[in-house]
Amino acid sequence: MEIIKVNELPYMQTGWGIKGRPIIDMPEIGIINLLLEPGEQVPSHKTPVDVLFQVIEGEGIITVGEKSAIASSGDIIISPAQIPHSLEATQGCLFSVYVIKVPNTKKNAVKDPNKPKQHHRP
Repeated sequence: MEIIKVNELPYMQTGWGIKGRPIIDMPEIGIINLLLEPGEQVPSHKTPVDVLFQVIEGEGIITVGEKSAIASSGDIIISPAQIPHSLEATQGCLFSVYVIKVPNTKKNAVKDPNKPKQHHRP
């Protein structure tokens, strides 16, 4: 058994310029914790796999396809494969979200050039 101490994992910068920390990076599943500062956003994009967004802290707007909703701590939003989705932190609020990709066909969305690949197995 392996216990992942998420709060002890370091944040790195994503390709969108926001903080993210890889939690699990395996072919079967990828989980990244994104931390958006107030007003920051992940622009609309598509993924080849289904994505689940689990809000850990704060509040933000999640858009999937043509629909947008305010999501807050405890909410899980489903974004089917090939449907555009985006995230935006509301003003005055941090927005911490687990981005869960199943299966994880595009690995290493968050990269640290100074570290070897992380392989976490639950």
